[in-house]
Amino acid sequence: MVNENGPCLMVGYEISTIMRKRCGSSVTGEVNGKQQINNLHAVIHSMPWFGVDIGGTLAKLVFFEPSDIHPGDPEPEVEPDVLATIQHYLRSHTAYGDTGVRDVHLEIPNVTVLGHTGSLHFIRFPTHQMDTFLHLVKEKKLSSLAEIIHATGGGAYKFEKDFFNIVSMKLQKHDELSCLIQGIHFIDRLIPDECYYWNHPDLRNPEKSEKTPYDFRDPYPYLVVNIGSGVSILSVHSKTSFERVSGTSLGGGTFLGLCCLLTGCETFEEALELAAQGDNTNVDKLVKDIYGGGYNRFGLPESTVASSFGFMHRKEKRSEASKADLARATLVTITNNIGSLAMMTAMNLKLTRVVFVGNFLRVNPIAMKLLAYAMEYWSRGALKALFLEHEGYFGAMGAFLELMGYTNGSVHTDMISSPHKKQNGAMESDNHETDSTASQ
Repeated sequence: MVNENGPCLMVGYEISTIMRKRCGSSVTGEVNGKQQINNLHAVIHSMPWFGVDIGGTLAKLVFFEPSDIHPGDPEPEVEPDVLATIQHYLRSHTAYGDTGVRDVHLEIPNVTVLGHTGSLHFIRFPTHQMDTFLHLVKEKKLSSLAEIIHATGGGAYKFEKDFFNIVSMKLQKHDELSCLIQGIHFIDRLIPDECYYWNHPDLRNPEKSEKTPYDFRDPYPYLVVNIGSGVSILSVHSKTSFERVSGTSLGGGTFLGLCCLLTGCETFEEALELAAQGDNTNVDKLVKDIYGGGYNRFGLPESTVASSFGFMHRKEKRSEASKADLARATLVTITNNIGSLAMMTAMNLKLTRVVFVGNFLRVNPIAMKLLAYAMEYWSRGALKALFLEHEGYFGAMGAFLELMGYTNGSVHTDMISSPHKKQNGAMESDNHETDSTASQ
């Protein structure tokens, strides 16, 4: 059988038995209308290897940079000269154009992918800049590197024609929420301390909150709250079983949009910088503003927000509120709404672990600590808010895994590994602290 897409790689259960050759498809059949890759062999296309998640606000990309391939290497899945050009551009920049950013602090080094050692890089750019991005790809002739891109997110559908018409690239689309869950499970097992929580959250003294690793080896069942432009809430029963149980249109896109309207800011980072300097009590009406103190009968502290933007009907209060105050009040409003919905959903489903992910949490400790405090306080300690270091990149990681042929463990997990990878329910290194309640 002739493979029209060029070189590919047959992947076996053991890295030592990987066989490189030109090959066709290796498919066992269809399940729910989707072709399932044979769990012994997966078809991998030529490098570069990457996955893309095109969301409503941000497009995220996970890219594997091999460090053991050089010009002249007889590797059928690699074009070394082209790869060297990409790697030089990637390494020599942390920003691409006006809006593309490589999150250097999230890089995962010393990763082995299909026998090649290298690093996983995490890159993002605004979705509304997609046209600019595609014309940059065309100008740099990067479209010659791959005919098919493994992509997820709503933008994989919205921009499918643009990819084909502008750069002659086809999108292999994958389910957004399946990629999200797959990415979460894989990255958590790839590196230690991916999952953490905020210990002793205190809104009056945020510096008291301590970032503490959480043992996420046996998490089921748990709730995932994915905060992107909007919010999706998933109940996860196992590695392969989950369902969307709730959501809201009031998410990160709402926060940014309202901040732009109210303060004139232009970017998410600018909005968060303003919020960090503001005081929402100049905008929001608290319980003490109504009762003169707390509402003790129902356990409502005086500092509880009773009415978001409740002071803004008064002209003198509007004149006193700064742009920073408005940004802080917007952040608190959106976060409180998400936290309330997550808590009610978790309690209704009798789940105790709630994992918050999504780019809304990027460089956003205010929201994370607010969520941690709210979940712990209002549930009387029954619920724990958990967070993950790679926040909004799990969908893109899931798309990358689909390229690799790794579908919920259908190909042996040793196809991608790192020196600190968690093995068989335990980590190779046990010199870090974990929360003792992890198994509860």
